[in-house]
Amino acid sequence: MALARPVGKTQQARIAIPFLIVTLIWSSTWIVIRDQLGVVPPVWSVSYRFAAAAAGMIVLALIRGDTFRIGRTGQGIAAVFGLFQVVLNFNLVYRAEAYVTSGLVAVTFSLLIVPNALLGRIFLKQGVTGRFMAGSAVALIGVGLLFAHEIAVAPAGGHKVAIGLGLTLLGVLSASVSNVMQGSAVARPLPMPSLLAWGMLWGTAMNSLLGLATVGPPVGDPRLLYWAGVLYLGLIASALAFTLYFGMIRVIGPARAGYVNVLTPILAMAISTMFEGYRWSLLAGTGAVLAFAGLLIALQARGR
Repeated sequence: MALARPVGKTQQARIAIPFLIVTLIWSSTWIVIRDQLGVVPPVWSVSYRFAAAAAGMIVLALIRGDTFRIGRTGQGIAAVFGLFQVVLNFNLVYRAEAYVTSGLVAVTFSLLIVPNALLGRIFLKQGVTGRFMAGSAVALIGVGLLFAHEIAVAPAGGHKVAIGLGLTLLGVLSASVSNVMQGSAVARPLPMPSLLAWGMLWGTAMNSLLGLATVGPPVGDPRLLYWAGVLYLGLIASALAFTLYFGMIRVIGPARAGYVNVLTPILAMAISTMFEGYRWSLLAGTGAVLAFAGLLIALQARGR
């Protein structure tokens, strides 16, 4: 596996602000998604979100002067991105939050680095160290304890918690396929804003067809807060955050940029505790500590 290049003081200063912005934005998205559940079926909420995100990426690409001609190969990559990242990943996440708290979904999603590493080894020939695998195992045990706590306190035997966990893990795998594809040799040369814009357009189109086939015509929510959430998730949490995050990856590499996925769930669990009434126990606290400790071990191993 190629080693990450040293980061100078100037680059550190340029990275620090985007890093903090992305962490704060993604920490809050989980609770905003939960507010989207209700009147509007999740499939249409996803379509609205990424229609707004695509519009934002198109504006960014125009400002940068990027070409929208990415060729057949680029369109194929964009379509796969739309399917796995937009349609599968986000529909699964929205549905998972109907069963478990947003903080638990965020913690589980921090495990994204595990399938990323395994799929990267298979398809991108990137090495994985024994320390990384050991840290990942510790993190998985921690997440298992968190969900064991939820099952223990949930009514009806915790079957809803099990459904929420299953949906979240499937969402993690879907996102991982999209992430690894972005690291391929054919995807890297393409202009990022244009590729993301096309991917979001493909995803919105496919997701809208899914919505028509499964739940019928588009449904609206009369609440202003709902539409404010759509714009926040689309323009800020998707268009802006994706751009900043992929920009960090180009400077410091995916391993060190991946620390966002460790810090984000910590804040998300704090938000869940304040607004969703998440109740901690010794089992849950131990699980959280193990999850974050394991992820830090794994990321340090990948950094080396």
